[in-house]
Amino acid sequence: MTRNEIIEQVNDLLEEEFEIEKSEFAPEASMKEVLQLDSINLVDLVALVQYTYKITIPAEDLPKMKTFNDLYDYIEQHLEK
Repeated sequence: MTRNEIIEQVNDLLEEEFEIEKSEFAPEASMKEVLQLDSINLVDLVALVQYTYKITIPAEDLPKMKTFNDLYDYIEQHLEK
């Protein structure tokens, strides 16, 4: 899966899950602000990514994911090649 495919798929998932237009998902935008993440929504986001990409996101990795770009990077790095 290419980075562009990851970005497109993640944005589609987030648009559907959080009911926010994809145009809001600028790579350097804060996920917390755009998605209005609270602790419950964060759990939903992590579950969605883990289920979709069959990867595990340990709790200690969550603070590293501030922007959409961070999320795309994380998925790209942890997908089985």
